[in-house]
This record gives sequence, structure tokens and C-alpha cells, in this order.
Amino acid sequence: MMGTYALPDLPYDYSALAPAITPEILELHHAKHHAAYVKGANDTLEQLAEAREKDLITPTGLVGLEKTFAFNLSGHALHSIFWQNLSPDGGDRPEGALADAIDEHLGGFEAFRKQLTVATTSVQGSGWGVLAWEPLGRRLIVEQVYDHHGNVGQGSTPLLVFDAWEHAYYLQYKNVRPDYVTKLWDLVNWEDVAARYAAASGA
Repeated sequence: MMGTYALPDLPYDYSALAPAITPEILELHHAKHHAAYVKGANDTLEQLAEAREKDLITPTGLVGLEKTFAFNLSGHALHSIFWQNLSPDGGDRPEGALADAIDEHLGGFEAFRKQLTVATTSVQGSGWGVLAWEPLGRRLIVEQVYDHHGNVGQGSTPLLVFDAWEHAYYLQYKNVRPDYVTKLWDLVNWEDVAARYAAASGA
């Protein structure tokens, strides 16, 4: 069975985000960790297909497979957004409709920046800080994601994601996660975030 998911190429080379993210860490993060989530999602899809074909779908087995699939697929999805959210020419702050929405829903850029920073730096264990579009309330929200797929509003669409797993920063920043998050703000590709906002909100 051909794999459904594939590791995306980065839109820049491994040295492009230095010194905020060293080439060694970026290559390890992309080529090893992200690739492992892609493989995990494809492998679990095959296991689910095999279980269906052999009529081996049981509550115990299915729960484990569903959880494994969600973990790996969400890891793949969030990393795919993360790479596009970053740019060697990033930083500053958004403009236009996205900036207006941040003002309206999150109290302005500085208040939003603080909330997303704290959400990312204080997530327990491994996880993410996420700016998302919530379609029922038609508003921007900030979410704290545990691992890759917990503690999120159903139906919300990630627009800007900050990876707070140790593999993203520990070799460079040790245990000082706030220093790493501060550097991420200098890399944010606001054009990408704005395009995601427009697609999700219809703005």
C-alpha cells in the first residue's frame, strides 16, 4: 500500500533560520522527527486497513490505533504548518485583515504576543502554542496543545504554530524555552499566517 502522507520539502535550506535555529537542529527536526510522524501515520493507516480486512477491529486494539494515528497525523500536520510559518525574512508584525482581527479578538498585537508566548512556554511537557481560527464564534483564539492533539477546540484551524517540544530547541537553548520562543517571533512569516487566516475565515 502506497503511503498517503509525505514529508514536505522546506521552503528554505537548513541554514536559513540561523542563528535563531541552527542548521543541525533544523535538519534533525525536519529530516528525523517530522519524518518519523509521517512514517507513523502511514504505518498506522496500513495497520487499520489490515485490521478491517481481517475483521480484527476490537475496542482495545482500535483505541490504541486511533490514538497512534491521531498523534502522528497531528504531528505531521502541525510541523507542515510550522515550516511555512517561519521565514528568514520574517518578524515584525502582521498588517491588514489579520492585524484587525488580532486587535478585535485578542486585544491588540502586544497582548496577543504575550498570550501566545506564555501558552507556548508554559505548556506542560511537550506541546505547542497555537493561534487558531474558531469557526463557530468566528474569532481568533490562542490554544495550548499537549503533545500534538490534545486540549484544542474541535473544528479550530491552526494559523500560527510554535513548537515547544524539546527536540525543537533543547540542543541549542537547553532548558530555557522562553529564549527560544522569543527568537521564533523574529522568524514569523506573517504573509503565510495572513493567507491561512483569509482561507479559514473567508476574510
